[in-house]
Amino acid sequence: MSEPSSTPRPAGLFKRLGALLYDTLLLMALWFIGVAILLPLNHGEAFAPHNPLLTTYLLFIAFFFYAWFWMHGGQTLGMRAWKLQLRNLRPGPVSWWQLLLRFLLAVPSGLLFGLGYLWILVDRKHLSWHDRYSETTVVQLKQNPHRHKT
Repeated sequence: MSEPSSTPRPAGLFKRLGALLYDTLLLMALWFIGVAILLPLNHGEAFAPHNPLLTTYLLFIAFFFYAWFWMHGGQTLGMRAWKLQLRNLRPGPVSWWQLLLRFLLAVPSGLLFGLGYLWILVDRKHLSWHDRYSETTVVQLKQNPHRHKT
């Protein structure tokens, strides 16, 4: 007989930041590959760092990195390592619109001295700015008690 499912608790700030660090390292590797693919189109020359086309291209890579994982199980690799999962606050699966809104708001949440993330500490539901406006949340998953130790 299975135990009744309980509502998972919101993920804490430090675990969320830990997952973000893991994902940032993976994303940087994808950016290196993405820029390497472009080098032949620019005769092997490096692109100007403030090129708006390059910045847009890197933002698209970042969005699709996060959105693909969030649409396929609600977990990036960093979130999986920290046992976190993205959930919809509304009934039903998370939509592409919610993911885009979440991604676009996560950028200023981090760039404004992390205030959007620190908001978790004062919000009564432990939601960041991008959680609140995209109507999503990150929850802490429980350890599997039936896992066999070797």
